[in-house]
Amino acid sequence: MSTEPETTEDTGPGTPGADTAADTPQTGADADAGATGQETDAPSEDGAADGDAAGGADHDTGTSADGDDESSADGGSGAEGSTDSKDAPQPSEAEAELAAQRVERERIERRKAGKQGPVEAGGKLSGKAADLLAAVRAVESGEKPVAGAFHDPEPAPRRVVVPEPERRPQPVTASATAPAAAAPEAVTAVRAVLAAAGAPDTLAPQVAAALGEDADRQLREDPWQLLRVAGVRPEQADGFARALLGAECGPEDERRGRALTVWLLEQAALAGHTALDAPALTAALTQRSVPDPDEAVQSTLAEGEALVFQDALDTAAPAREDTEEPEERPVRVLIGLERYALAEESLADGLARVMNSLPKDDGPAADWEHAATSAPRSAAELIRAVAGHGLVLHTGGDASGAEVAALLHAVRSLGLRGWAATHTPGGHRRLASRAAEDGLRDGPEGADDLQVSTVAGLLSGAEGPGRDADGALDLDLLVVMDAPQLDVETAAVLAESLPDGARLVLSGDPGVLWSAGPGRVFADLIAAHVCPAVASRTPDPGPIGELVSGIGIGELLQVDAPGKEVVIVPVRDAGEAVHRTVQLVADSVPRAIGIAAEQTQVITPGHGGAVGTRALNAALKERLNPGPGRFGGFDPGDRIAYSPASGRSVPGHVVKADAEGLHLECAGVPVVVPKERVEQSVRHGWALTAHQAVGTTWPAAVVVLPGDAAQSLTRPWVYTAFGRAGRHLSVVHGVEQALPRAVAEVPQKPRTTRLPALLKAQVPAAG
Repeated sequence: MSTEPETTEDTGPGTPGADTAADTPQTGADADAGATGQETDAPSEDGAADGDAAGGADHDTGTSADGDDESSADGGSGAEGSTDSKDAPQPSEAEAELAAQRVERERIERRKAGKQGPVEAGGKLSGKAADLLAAVRAVESGEKPVAGAFHDPEPAPRRVVVPEPERRPQPVTASATAPAAAAPEAVTAVRAVLAAAGAPDTLAPQVAAALGEDADRQLREDPWQLLRVAGVRPEQADGFARALLGAECGPEDERRGRALTVWLLEQAALAGHTALDAPALTAALTQRSVPDPDEAVQSTLAEGEALVFQDALDTAAPAREDTEEPEERPVRVLIGLERYALAEESLADGLARVMNSLPKDDGPAADWEHAATSAPRSAAELIRAVAGHGLVLHTGGDASGAEVAALLHAVRSLGLRGWAATHTPGGHRRLASRAAEDGLRDGPEGADDLQVSTVAGLLSGAEGPGRDADGALDLDLLVVMDAPQLDVETAAVLAESLPDGARLVLSGDPGVLWSAGPGRVFADLIAAHVCPAVASRTPDPGPIGELVSGIGIGELLQVDAPGKEVVIVPVRDAGEAVHRTVQLVADSVPRAIGIAAEQTQVITPGHGGAVGTRALNAALKERLNPGPGRFGGFDPGDRIAYSPASGRSVPGHVVKADAEGLHLECAGVPVVVPKERVEQSVRHGWALTAHQAVGTTWPAAVVVLPGDAAQSLTRPWVYTAFGRAGRHLSVVHGVEQALPRAVAEVPQKPRTTRLPALLKAQVPAAG
């Protein structure tokens, strides 16, 4: 390895866990490009949950461009895909996705409307659990109105397939992704209420949009409704209520208890939970100075603002010797918002339908076996599993995409319609490259002909096979790549969109960060053991693959990197971290590794602080594309991360700005973001968080681990961040022994969900 004269900083190839003392010898061209270490981004900058609600969100949960909390980002559906036909203009992709999701939600609600009776409950509860159950039974008995019930209608017969209209690429406008603007008079009325209480009147548009046309009346009657506006904290709502109500305001107010209960459940959803254990919720209410948290929960249930569930625990009590009957199985009481309860119920129903409706006449078993034996050895097990089951899980790293490509090839050879859906626009290129490595490119059925769309484009109809007359996707097999990124609502819509008899394969790396939205669908399915799970035997290649594989099992290995595939850059403070990161991207990696700055991605734990994405993007823009930022801080040529929907990020660059808005190009698709939406949906993109980067790889990645990020590091975060590098990984290392400790000891943050219990109640174990 070479030693460069212009620097005295030490770098070492191979292991991020190695000692980085000052006497470490210099190790290559990257020594001059170093990076830093003191990350000063406080967890509250990006933590989605309040912490009261049974666990916080990951430090970088999501992809929003309009605030520190990525999980709560607003935005629309995908920038990818096109939406019009030859003969008539079609809605934009964002509009089409919103319409498609609205139709699917209506179908879900109709399917649920037939279920009779309350949620099944045990008969021997007492204390708080009995009180909560009594409250929800009062709702279900009709004493209080409640929205929705849950039974499936008789399935309608399948009809003739509707041909998919021809499409051609058109610019996608982001205007449809914005929430409906409130009427000016409603905003004016809300502004008057806010001003009367000394609250900032700049909140008026958000309050009016969140509460509706009579928002001013709702605020006067219940000031704590202000908590329904994203970003408003309980202490701010309390101050607003005191200013409006005066002596009538107190911590025991029933309205305050209900509002805080809903707010805590919403914060829990931002942290990934679909429900909260009742004791955790009441404890969080106690921390918020609610005098009677049980009463607050019961009032919320009675008003239909939340639902209560009782899920049997796995520990079944055996029958005692002196009795003939076993003791009643213990249950846990969960409280959740109807939105996520409905999604989990719908997802469980949809998956059960997929597993139980596998067609028996889709080809002789011998044909499937021939397809399996003709495929590469690593893919044969996956093909055989799909042949006999409606739902299959496929686990593996990035290289396992070759097995998915082989499966799609085999399905097409049998005359079936197979599609893959990825979360990022570059998914087709990744899948095709893996297929080429496995020898599938040759011939008309090769990798170039793989049918791949994005999840957003598939659901909106802008991409994919289209839908039949019943509204179901017109396909026989759907493979969802990067399945850990599926949140419960998106997964429910996908499951409900599948026709009877279609197969579903969820493929992904279980070691990466979970979805930015609520739920842990892929992990829940693996834990439930209700369907076959096929583990890939295709390892990710090279030193980076070896390093990431070790992290996945809790070991930070020292790897041999003769081609400087892995380089460690020790740093001491935040200023040095920023300097080293910029030097790596702009100089050392292009010169020593031959990878241009445009193909190098910086990844850091959070948005705020001295070494967050904001600071790094400002420094990188100054070096790589300086300019005045005339349009919302952006100039032509800036790298950006566009957030078309909460929890999703699409990389791209700025093309120009004009009266229509900011013109972007994201994965080859033109996107126009109106001026009023730029701040909410576009960030600079030289530096991203791991949640923004998941699902995409770059030729080179620079992972920044500043000193005060040590407490936020987890094994999945490190696994995800290091795994974004294709050919070269530089680690700007300032956390010392916190890195190997996080890899060995800090797992994924737990999430409370109901999906495993719902699945086990409907589907027997797969064995």
